Amino acid sequence: MNTFDLTKPIAIGCDHAGFDCKEELISLLEGESRSFKDYGTFSKDSVDYPDFAHPVANAVESGEASFGILLCGSANGVAITANKHQGIRAALCWEVEIAELARKHNDANIVCIPARFISDGDAEKILDVFMNTAFEGGRHANRVEKISC
Repeated sequence: MNTFDLTKPIAIGCDHAGFDCKEELISLLEGESRSFKDYGTFSKDSVDYPDFAHPVANAVESGEASFGILLCGSANGVAITANKHQGIRAALCWEVEIAELARKHNDANIVCIPARFISDGDAEKILDVFMNTAFEGGRHANRVEKISC
């Protein structure tokens, strides 16, 4: 039903704990010739995750980006921050099945990946499923419509 418009760029951001994983995902996106905008951080130096989560959420909420990717150690901080935005449904995804359900049932538009708690290669699998799974709509649409305050 509702899939991402991949003609628009993908917004990606992280804090220092998610930096290495973000770089891996950027390599994947580049390899697939996907357009993206990197909102940082650009090193492993300690930073505050809201400084990167808010710009990603703004890009998705405004329609500038088709969807977002956020990474930090646990992904809780970036998910909490992004979900402060009315048009955002940021989902903490640590397994492929969670990413699939976040799209199918919740129409999530930002995937939040816990870089310190996933195995090598899992972030790529989570992103692939998140990016390529459509929202089912139906009974789930009624629930999603009730989320915004």
